[in-house]
Amino acid sequence: MKILLVDDHSTVRLGIRLVLQAAEDLEVVGEAADGAAAVSMVRALSPDVVLMDLRMPVMDGIAATAQISGQTRVIVLTTFDDDDYLFGALQAGAHGFLLKTAEPQAIIDAVRAAGRGQSVLDPQVTARVMERALAAAPPAVLPEELTAREREVLQGIGEGLSNPQLAQRLGIGESTVKTHVSAVLAKLGVSTRLQAAKIAYGAGG
Repeated sequence: MKILLVDDHSTVRLGIRLVLQAAEDLEVVGEAADGAAAVSMVRALSPDVVLMDLRMPVMDGIAATAQISGQTRVIVLTTFDDDDYLFGALQAGAHGFLLKTAEPQAIIDAVRAAGRGQSVLDPQVTARVMERALAAAPPAVLPEELTAREREVLQGIGEGLSNPQLAQRLGIGESTVKTHVSAVLAKLGVSTRLQAAKIAYGAGG
């Protein structure tokens, strides 16, 4: 799986590169120090996953994410003081949020999950972003065609649960969870779990 690292701090890039090098199935194919360079490198290298910082010179992570989200999967690298940027990245099409302080194995697992087409949600970050967004947003109304099980799945998505965690909570297989998640996204008219999580929060969980 090919990874592109995007961060204006070389020490951060080095640290993440060292973490990812411990996994034989992950390959860091490039590094960029700003969003504009990231956009160019995505076109040239076609990475499977981009780990994207938000606050950078030349072009920030939000603008870069908006340009490349249709070509690759973007996981935002974030700290807790980036609320405005976080919500902007969600709207730009980011597929996940990952804390820079995450444990090495959590970073590896998140990249693998993104490469498999899953969204990566850190529950703490997700809750903070959604609470801020919903403070000025009208309550969301869930589609009537959502089944009881799909509502349970949506609630779990809103809590930031992964597919394995949802499977354990609901007592069903992961393949069944994936089917339910796909149905939920389709009925809500969204393309990512992050967008579904926003709706779940707006509907009161």
